[in-house]
Amino acid sequence: MEKKQVVKRGGNREDFSPAKIRKTIERAAAGFELDLQPLEEKMADFAKDGVSTAEIAKYLTLSALSLTTVTDPDWKNAAGRLKLFELYKQMSETRQTGKNYNNLYDYPQFLKFAEENGIYSKRISEVYSEEEIKLAAGFIEPKFDLVYDYAGINLLIKRYLCEYGDRIVELPQDMFLSIALLIEQNADKDIRLGLVKDTYEKLANRKISLATPLLMNLRRPNGNLSSCFITVMDDSRDSIFYVIDQISAISKFGGGVGCNLSRVRCKGARIKGIKNSSGGVIPWIRIINDTAVAVNQQGKRKGAVTVSLDMWHLDIEDFLELRTENGDQRMKAYDIFPQVVIPDLFMKKVESNENWLLVDPSEVRRVYGKEIADLWGDEFEKLYNQLYLDAQFGKLEMFKFVSAKELLKRVMKSQVETGMPYIAFKDTLNPNKHDGVIVGTNLCTESHSNVRPTQFEKKRLEGGRIVSEAHDGLVHVCNLVSINLANVDSDEELESICNTSVRILDNAIDFTEVPILEGSLHNRRYRTIGVGAMGLADHLAKRNIPYNASADYVDDLFEKFALYNIQASINLAKEKGTFGAYEGSDWSKGLILGRRQLMYANSKYARRWNQVFADLAKYGIRNSQITAIAPNTSSSLIQGCTASVLPIYSKFFVENHSKGSVPNCPPFIKDKFWFYQENRNLSQQLIIEVMSRINKWIDTGISIELMYNLNRNIKARDIYDTIMDAWKKGIKTLYYTRTIQKDGSSAEKEECVSCAG
Repeated sequence: MEKKQVVKRGGNREDFSPAKIRKTIERAAAGFELDLQPLEEKMADFAKDGVSTAEIAKYLTLSALSLTTVTDPDWKNAAGRLKLFELYKQMSETRQTGKNYNNLYDYPQFLKFAEENGIYSKRISEVYSEEEIKLAAGFIEPKFDLVYDYAGINLLIKRYLCEYGDRIVELPQDMFLSIALLIEQNADKDIRLGLVKDTYEKLANRKISLATPLLMNLRRPNGNLSSCFITVMDDSRDSIFYVIDQISAISKFGGGVGCNLSRVRCKGARIKGIKNSSGGVIPWIRIINDTAVAVNQQGKRKGAVTVSLDMWHLDIEDFLELRTENGDQRMKAYDIFPQVVIPDLFMKKVESNENWLLVDPSEVRRVYGKEIADLWGDEFEKLYNQLYLDAQFGKLEMFKFVSAKELLKRVMKSQVETGMPYIAFKDTLNPNKHDGVIVGTNLCTESHSNVRPTQFEKKRLEGGRIVSEAHDGLVHVCNLVSINLANVDSDEELESICNTSVRILDNAIDFTEVPILEGSLHNRRYRTIGVGAMGLADHLAKRNIPYNASADYVDDLFEKFALYNIQASINLAKEKGTFGAYEGSDWSKGLILGRRQLMYANSKYARRWNQVFADLAKYGIRNSQITAIAPNTSSSLIQGCTASVLPIYSKFFVENHSKGSVPNCPPFIKDKFWFYQENRNLSQQLIIEVMSRINKWIDTGISIELMYNLNRNIKARDIYDTIMDAWKKGIKTLYYTRTIQKDGSSAEKEECVSCAG
């Protein structure tokens, strides 16, 4: 029988060896209960003379992946290891270690190479001594490489590991150790390496997931570390183009942007006294749309911007049609993400089936001397009621009465057609009454804080033209991580992970290079961070708790989550001081999550809360806002868990990519099949109930994605009731709306990679 030969990477040929392939398969499947025979039988398919070893490896990996089922889910993990082994082979050539993969990790040597060739910044070797770097290298645990399934390791390789030319030159544990060294760079030398070890282990062992900017950029030269930005556009040409430039600068460095346009005058409003001069907000939104496309996120994807408009704005009806397919194409903007900002008064008028007044903000400023876009709560209602009365008597020039209920129906119609607009409930958003206003949310709706537009004063003539000087603006900035609840097994572990998470994010504020000045000012003033969560569905299934019976357990879990994170920030304040705008804040008044100490008297954790309140009174708190739950759809793949805190989409699904299909399923599906419940088969009002239990312990927001399965006889009333329920239960924001069509398909969701932590 003719012997078949394979072509090795260097071009040499050798005899085809089933024994070698079998050994590789056994190594990939070690620790899993898998019948290897189906994969071994596929060897005949690639036993062809002249086939390359790279082709064999690829075919073997995809064959293992194709065997993944709900009853044999570990094939995706075996496929992940096979993909990893290929990375090891490539790296053994790059690092000249031969076939001994145990010698791949020589961190000091790798660090020297990375810094000398501009792959890394030189910060690590500037801050740490050679001896410290050698000691830190001893923290590396190569076994952590073996935890990834195919989707996880594939994403890690494609998006996050550093390249030199066209080759990957960084291994996963190089990345995690480098990140840990940089995150703890400013700690006291006496304790620094201990903190590095703690951070490294929690990142590498998938207890904490960093948002993309931290995971991708921290060790790279000049990388932005912040995930979320929110800016606000004032009603002037200077401000409008200044904000557009801000958006381009943020997009260039990979950030997602929220931009509120509610101050901008409506279509047909006066400019310098001339009627019908203004084109309204839509033309500016179209420029923002094109800016997001033109200035992409570091070549990875187009920029991502959510534009928000208050529900009282006269342009709101056109705004709701921005992404629909019907109508005037000159009024469309298909690459931005619209968001409506809704006051409580609007929802009350919907309930009572009353009319709603739309007005022009510039006329309100001119006639009443008030910036309506900055108002909420009682102040807003007082001004609105005056406007309503004056409009009835013809005292306003620009206004329109519409049915509140019909306007909400238009919101719902757009959501079903396009997945948007997102919804931000303005009165629920605004907790920091002493220092400005929250005008809307970030791109994924989980993060927000006070912002204000940059003001312009005409100062001087320069080169024959007037030069404007900008000052006093604040742009919301937030850094994010997510705790992987799938891998949390005790309250003590959760507390330790919360402590590390808060420290990571607060440290990042001190050395991040924010791409715009107003963001740096915001960082110093508020030190906003967002500790989030992922893998809740796995955490519940692991404990035999179905999602539809989880509300009480989740309430208890996230009370502890709040306790531990708040205490961690207080501990940092004891060590480093409070955020800049602390005085006058709710925190300084002894309010935690809007409540006084007495409100926690009946909690199971009253003693812990009493200590938190006592420490808060004594030391203050380091961060103005601490917790935020992002959608983290992509990074959950790396973490090997389900995304965020929602139920799973499907017990078994296939992700279709340009290069093929990847089967996937939740991590504990084999043993906990019946405890995983699919979102598409659950009432969305039940989802809102669970989210409301989490929401009361989160000081910013949650990316709440709603899913309506049209196969379940969903009616418009169901969507209406869910939105009303969310408002009444204190939900701050609603993110994407997805519909499952009767053929089983659903619209693709575009996620902001920056919030994917």
